[in-house]
Amino acid sequence: MSEDDLLFEERQYMGHNRFSMMVRTVLALFCFMAYYWSENPKPVELTFFKIGSYPIQHISHSGTIFFLMGLLILLLSVALTYVLHIHTKVYKNYIVIDGFGTARRVKIDLGTITHIRKSRYKKNGFRRAVYNLHNKGIIKFYTSGSDFVELSDNSGFVYRIGSQKAVELCRLLKARKEYMAL
Repeated sequence: MSEDDLLFEERQYMGHNRFSMMVRTVLALFCFMAYYWSENPKPVELTFFKIGSYPIQHISHSGTIFFLMGLLILLLSVALTYVLHIHTKVYKNYIVIDGFGTARRVKIDLGTITHIRKSRYKKNGFRRAVYNLHNKGIIKFYTSGSDFVELSDNSGFVYRIGSQKAVELCRLLKARKEYMAL
């Protein structure tokens, strides 16, 4: 695998997944609200909602842990934007998909591909990041975005590769398939 044969390369990072960002944001907001509640322990009564007094008033600085946890979650969220989740490389005769850390490398031979198409995911903001997930006969690779390239091979495997550059990837794979058929 020399770099001269590399035709396409894409990196997708963990911090860009919308579902994960929402979870981290909600947790950080909860921590900051708990910190605010610890600093202002008096009960609050609204017409439809009642918040009682802070239960641990006799311990000083008891809410500081919530503030620190909120900051830690925000720092983790920033750090995850630099953690590589999927690294897709297309060479002349195959595709290599590398995963995070110790995940197994997936190599797809372009000579066995029978069908290539580009499509969009359904509108859903809660799609989690997956790598090499086998589900209902489809092998999925996804970090973020709304487009994917679907590949079918002659042994019945279907690969869905989520991509930020799905149009370019699909065009390249179709050109390589036509070239290999000659």
